[in-house]
Amino acid sequence: MTDSVYIRPIALVPGPQSEEGDAIRLAGSMVYAHRFAVILREAGGAVTQRWTCSPATMPQVLEQLPEDVAADAALQWSNLSLAHPPLELGERTVPLDQPQIMGILNVTPDSFSDGGAFLDDPEVGQAHAAAMLEAGAALIDIGGESTRPGAQAVLEQDEIARILPAVEYTAAMGGAISIDTRRAEVMQAALGAGAAMVNDVSGLRYDPRAPALVKDAGCPVVLMHAGDGTDLHKKAGDSVVFDVFDALRTIRDDAVAAGIPAERIVLDPGIGFGKQVADNLALINALPLFHALGHPLLLGASRKRMIGALSHEAPVEKRMGGSLALAIAGMQAGVQLLRVHDVEETVQARNVWRGLRDAALTDFADLPAD
Repeated sequence: MTDSVYIRPIALVPGPQSEEGDAIRLAGSMVYAHRFAVILREAGGAVTQRWTCSPATMPQVLEQLPEDVAADAALQWSNLSLAHPPLELGERTVPLDQPQIMGILNVTPDSFSDGGAFLDDPEVGQAHAAAMLEAGAALIDIGGESTRPGAQAVLEQDEIARILPAVEYTAAMGGAISIDTRRAEVMQAALGAGAAMVNDVSGLRYDPRAPALVKDAGCPVVLMHAGDGTDLHKKAGDSVVFDVFDALRTIRDDAVAAGIPAERIVLDPGIGFGKQVADNLALINALPLFHALGHPLLLGASRKRMIGALSHEAPVEKRMGGSLALAIAGMQAGVQLLRVHDVEETVQARNVWRGLRDAALTDFADLPAD
C-alpha cells in the first residue's frame, strides 16, 4: 500500500478581494478558502508530513510530494475549485451554487423524530410534505426504514407499501423527491412513482442489484458512509476523518466502475453512523476537505444524538437550536445539500446566511481606492 495525500482547507475568507485574489471559490459554493494543509499519511496509519500554503504557493508544495501521490494531489487541488452542475430531478432542476434544503419525510412506525405520525395518517404526511415545499425545501427525502441503532429490519414489500403513497402525493404536488432506501426493489418502485434521486445510506453496498438499477435509471444518487454497508453502525475507524474520506473514495470508485456517471454522484460522510460524538465533531470541522473528492456534499445532522449529548441530553423534539448550528456549519463549509427536519427554520437561516455572504462578496470598503 502506498501513502495517502489529503488537501484540507483550513482558513476561509469573506471573499477573494480580502486576500487580493489569493483564494479559491470552494466547490462552486459561496465560500472562499485561502489557506490549505497538504497532509501526507502512511498507508492507513499516521501522518508523516504536513505543509501549509495558499493558492499562490500551492504549486511549490505539490512539487515536493512523492511521485506516488502527486497525481492524486493534483486532482484533489483541481476538485476543490470544481463547480458542480445542477441536479436534474425529473422536471425539477436544483442548482448547487447555494446550500439547498432537503426536507425529511419518514413514513415508518419507529421514526426517532416523528414517532410514526406520517405513516399512521397519510393526510398528515401529505400536509407536512406540502408545508416543507411551501417553506422552501428544494426536494423531499422519503424513507420507509428506520436506520437508528437497534431498529427492526423491514421486508421490501412492507417498505414499498409505506413509501409509495408518500411518493405519489408528493409527486402530485410537483415536489422533487429523493428515496431514502438501500433496497433495489424499493428504489425501482419509488422511481416509477415519481422519485428522481436515490439516497442510499449503505453507499450501494447493501443490495448487489442497486448499482445496476441506479445506472439504468440515470438518476442522481447519494452515497453515504456507514459502517460496512450491512452493519450501518459498525465503528468508522480510528482516524475518522481520513478513514471516512478514503472509504467514500472507494464507494465512489465502485459506483463509477458499475457504470454510474461521476457527475450524478453526491457524497455524505454519514454523521452518526458508526461514529461517536467526537468523531462527528471532527467530521463536521473537516467538511471542507471532502470537496477534494470532486462531488457535491450532503450533510444530514438534523436532530442527531450528538446534539442531545452536547445539550444535557435534550430530547429529539428540543434539538432545533443544535440542528441549526450544524446546518450553518455545513453552509460555512460549502456543503450543497442539507437534509433536515425543520425546513422553515433552516431555510430562514440559509437566507440570512446567504445575505451575509452576498454582502461580504460586494464589500470593498477596507481596500485602498485606486
